[in-house]
Amino acid sequence: MAIRSAACLALLALAADRPALRAEPLTKDESRRLAISAGTLIKDRCQACHGDDPKGPRGGLDLRTRETALRGGESGQPAIVPGKPDASRMYLAVRRTGDIAAMPPKQNDKLSGEQIEVIRRWIAAGAEWPPAGAAAEPTAGVRVATSGGLSPEWTNRRYKPEDLWAYQPVRRPVVSAGKRPVDALLAPRMDAVGLAPAPPADKLALIRRVTFDLTGLPPTPDEIDAFLRDDSPVAFENVVDRLLASPHYGEQMTRHWLDVARYADSSGFANDYDRGSAWRYRDYVVRSFNADKPYDRFVKEQIAGDEIDPADPELLVAVGFLRAGPWELTGMEVAKVARQRFLDDVTESVGQVFLAHPLQCARCHDHKFDPVPTRDYYRIQAVFATTQVAERPAAFRPTENTAGFEERKYLEARRARYEAILKELTAKEEEAGRKWAADRGINYVRRGEGLRTGVAEEKLPPAHIGLDTRDLGMERIARKGLERLKWEFDRYEPIALSVYAGRTPDVKSVLTPFRVPANRLTSGTLETTHILPGGDPFSPRDAIGPGVLSAVSGRQVPEGVEGRREAFANWVADARNPLTARVMVNRIWQQLFGRGIAGNPNNFGATGKKPTHPELLDWLAAEFVDRGWSVKAMLRLIVTSEAYRRSSRYPDPKAVAAKDPAGTSYAVFRPRRLAAEELRDALLAAAGELNPAVGGIPVRPELNPEVALQPRQVMGTFAPVWEPSPRPEQRHRRSIYALKLRGLRDPFLEVFNQPGPDTPCECRENSTIAPQAFSLLNSETTRARALALAACVLRETKSKEEAIDRAFRRVLGRTPTNGERELCLKHWAAMAERHQGLTFEKPSRPREIVREAVEENTGVKFKYTEVLDSAADFVADLHPADVSAEVRGLMEVCLVLVNANEFVYLD
Repeated sequence: MAIRSAACLALLALAADRPALRAEPLTKDESRRLAISAGTLIKDRCQACHGDDPKGPRGGLDLRTRETALRGGESGQPAIVPGKPDASRMYLAVRRTGDIAAMPPKQNDKLSGEQIEVIRRWIAAGAEWPPAGAAAEPTAGVRVATSGGLSPEWTNRRYKPEDLWAYQPVRRPVVSAGKRPVDALLAPRMDAVGLAPAPPADKLALIRRVTFDLTGLPPTPDEIDAFLRDDSPVAFENVVDRLLASPHYGEQMTRHWLDVARYADSSGFANDYDRGSAWRYRDYVVRSFNADKPYDRFVKEQIAGDEIDPADPELLVAVGFLRAGPWELTGMEVAKVARQRFLDDVTESVGQVFLAHPLQCARCHDHKFDPVPTRDYYRIQAVFATTQVAERPAAFRPTENTAGFEERKYLEARRARYEAILKELTAKEEEAGRKWAADRGINYVRRGEGLRTGVAEEKLPPAHIGLDTRDLGMERIARKGLERLKWEFDRYEPIALSVYAGRTPDVKSVLTPFRVPANRLTSGTLETTHILPGGDPFSPRDAIGPGVLSAVSGRQVPEGVEGRREAFANWVADARNPLTARVMVNRIWQQLFGRGIAGNPNNFGATGKKPTHPELLDWLAAEFVDRGWSVKAMLRLIVTSEAYRRSSRYPDPKAVAAKDPAGTSYAVFRPRRLAAEELRDALLAAAGELNPAVGGIPVRPELNPEVALQPRQVMGTFAPVWEPSPRPEQRHRRSIYALKLRGLRDPFLEVFNQPGPDTPCECRENSTIAPQAFSLLNSETTRARALALAACVLRETKSKEEAIDRAFRRVLGRTPTNGERELCLKHWAAMAERHQGLTFEKPSRPREIVREAVEENTGVKFKYTEVLDSAADFVADLHPADVSAEVRGLMEVCLVLVNANEFVYLD
């Protein structure tokens, strides 16, 4: 039997579906096209090392010109021998045969058989070098069956058809009559594994499940009672409609959205200063979901709202999505690097969030597994090359919550202190400068003024004259603090964290919030996007214009300063784009079932998990578009299915474990633990403390003092400590409204898997670790809620039995069994007796903190006092010292209830 090479086998595989490649000689036009194809391959696959490497061509081989390629490298032999492929070291290297080192070196990067054949034919035809700037012609690469197929500039790679599922047009499958479509499309898998569906969930489990899923809050005892009494066939549908109409629906949907939008209220990195107006984007998302804004419109507004209608304040807020990632620019960083990081963040986030494509894999080279060439990455990046960051005036909507603005008085007090410090230090420095000048018999000139006007150095007082180490340190703290306050004051102004289309301004560091310049279209640099080998902004290669994914061709993107993002957004939200609707319905499914139909909601590529039910995913995507991109309609459709309403308990658990260990048949509902925010909000709701107000500026819950008072560096100095909001009704807002700082996480939320906000989170982890038990049983947060719950139920009842029953109703939504009631009464009595011998002392909140820092000019330590402005107005929560041993004993019972799996998990 003949032994065939890998390249030969690849070519044989191609023979079944495309014409054989013709032998030489070639016509002039064919020779030119072949040269362009070969040149594109060499640029994309070879020149990063052999020509563009800043350290010089590797192995001495430069493949940027025909002359250097013919000359060869350190071997002394030519890389290309025109007309003789088998004598050409380049061809032997890409074939990975013989003694010549294989190229590209990594096995995963090797050329396909078809690409190797292009190189062979090109050399055999004389190795004509492509003309400068020539684009590749259509090649023999795979064509994806979408509305437009692959771009002519695509590479020659071939892909497994199953890896290209997301690029295929959405096709609505035919659903048999008599069943809900969701259940009809799930049924074949259950039949295939031999499982019957689990029985329906009991009504208590079902109302808890759907209420948390749609609002993130527990149902009230009255809501549970009403549902349990309602025996009508539409009882559950009525509950669903009520929940979808609740203002808290938008808050729950926003929590999911902000995970993928990488939202935070601060900038991150070393400059983790507050983004004062970021909260308005969060509230925009809440309003959008509550209003059931069509999803295609929602997408367009977040990518290009300012271009769609720059006069609409709501749309200036919407593009806060583009500003949500971490970013900084200081005098210590190269501006070009910071700018590139912003562009990379936006490109990657748009790819993952809206298209389920992690585009960063194509930043340095063609994607190894998906049909996303490097040029696609930079095409999409070019869409944002004229996007500039700015804080823009945007009038408050009448429905926006502007309560709590009075807290700016704390910032004003801090500003006054900083200004007083600088005034005192300036006076001290001036006094010393005047004495220095008098001692020398010269006129006194302030050093800063003298440097600006060209006064000789010897006639100017020394820098920082008269200031000691502490003075120098305080000057930096006050000066940097005043800079930081400029962003914090934006929180109370009609300002949007936004963007604009324009030339890139020459900015070396950020000392004040950006505003849109009047000459945005004429002043600054009109950026030209280049392919960057290795992602290095200082090694630009080919220039490239704005565009879209070549595997999903569609609209053209203009190259002018304005209109790029709007055209791109229209392509993303086009009903013919096979990705966008699939991505969103997959996220909705994951929200309700704990995992997507396609297991990686941010990655529909070859390395993502394939859809377990592709026909169901397509049916949902088609239905989504047909229903006007209504998210509420899709949620209503899915939660009313039999699959969603099934019990999480199967009559024969061993059968499920054996026949469907991955749980992809949906024969039984998969229980889930409450998310971190749901857990905190449920504790507040059970205790009667939750403030249900919607929207508004961020609030600051109480944190453990060891976390809240730790020193944190921001903008080269100390950030202010975490001061909790003074009043309980502020601190007890829903978790979505808590100030979210990248550099200071809430330990309670973090331990229950709240994701970090630096990158889009497709699906939260669900770990089970010891600190979770400690947080739920021993933390001040949980014990404070248990105490408030105990006091609440005692106010609402007249006997101990009624108090236990009421506590069960508030926490678990049901009354206890007789045995549970007796156990709780015994525990209450034992704990009350124990608390008789305990004393509690209410802690006093500090009004100031002494900090120690190192002065950067001298390297000497100094101390300073930080004043906590809101401490004087602080109203504490109920404390054990405020109540009797009887109440504290019931607190211990309530603590047991909130640690029960029945509270923490949804069946």
